[in-house]
Amino acid sequence: MRPAAGRPAAPPVVFVDTEQVALDFVECPPPPLSAGERREVDRRWAETRDRNPATFDGPLVAALGLDLYGSGRATVRWARMTYRHRALRAIRPPEDVPGSVYVTVLLPTDEGLVLGRGSRTTATPGLWSLPGGAAEPPPTGRPLDLVTLSGHAVRELAEEVGVTLPAPELRLWALTRGARFGSLGFHFLAPSAPADRVRHRHAALAAAESARGIGPELDAIAFAAPGGRAPAPLPCADYLPQVLARYAAR
Repeated sequence: MRPAAGRPAAPPVVFVDTEQVALDFVECPPPPLSAGERREVDRRWAETRDRNPATFDGPLVAALGLDLYGSGRATVRWARMTYRHRALRAIRPPEDVPGSVYVTVLLPTDEGLVLGRGSRTTATPGLWSLPGGAAEPPPTGRPLDLVTLSGHAVRELAEEVGVTLPAPELRLWALTRGARFGSLGFHFLAPSAPADRVRHRHAALAAAESARGIGPELDAIAFAAPGGRAPAPLPCADYLPQVLARYAAR
């Protein structure tokens, strides 16, 4: 739907003030699907696999809602689902579609924040974003919490860029909620690293993974100029321009 004439479009994400809110995480059952929806999800997933056989129907954390209370607390309602259920975005109205829970890492360097471009083997080829990805659910019976999410962010940074950090060195810097599907982005800030070291680590990682015949998750990296002097490269993740602008204005 297009915005009314003369009315600016709503920003893709909304920031939640995490400094004033204590977060709780509550696991819920996944939303039920009708038989017709299940058939359509499976059909669309088969088409996705035909286009990209490397696509994996892996487990993910679906965002069912973020409840904000006046007492300074908030509850994240989540469920265990798999990637194929993202096809619901093409089947249901946006307000009836579970969002994603994803993590990113803001890694500052002397040349700016590290950005990466998704390779052809990923679900978002050619898309620029911060290092990160969709969160995976913890083992059955284990809670989802910020410790779990920061650990996932650390793994994503190592797998995509080749930079390893202890999870305690990350801190939650921002929480965003998508305006359309309600996806929740947990954005973690890492300690600064030299840009040349990041380039070297990513190049070594890309060479090693290419030698194994799988290729890197990020086929290129770049740096968002300090102070936000350069716009995000295009195409990019919907949250990226807003996150970069807020980081530059901090």
